[in-house]
Amino acid sequence: MKKLLLLSLSFFAFSASANIIYDKTGVEDKDFIYDEHQCTEMSQQVQKNTDSRGVVSSAAKGAAVGAAGTAIAGGSGSSGAKTGAGVGVAVGLLGGSRDRRANAANYEAEKETVVRNCMANRGYTILN
Repeated sequence: MKKLLLLSLSFFAFSASANIIYDKTGVEDKDFIYDEHQCTEMSQQVQKNTDSRGVVSSAAKGAAVGAAGTAIAGGSGSSGAKTGAGVGVAVGLLGGSRDRRANAANYEAEKETVVRNCMANRGYTILN
């Protein structure tokens, strides 16, 4: 039972911080796995950033800019607003998707930083 627990802990610890390379000279594997597991658990406290551009607000801004641009050019504001809203929706969708990907990458990087700092504070030498 202990071996199964140790094996499962090592799998989760390895998968959570596979990008960090440690110098394990003079370190017992069971101690390392235990410490890395605890640090990985602490990294779960990192908060996800869910801010992203809203489709509705981008559409509203696009409609306003489109209407204003068309009115300045002397055309009908409603056709410019429709075009602007269409462009605003497209920009909102693309921008929101980009924001979500960036937030996910920042979240993973911050979790890795927490593990890295935690292990360094426990006396482990980090090589990368």
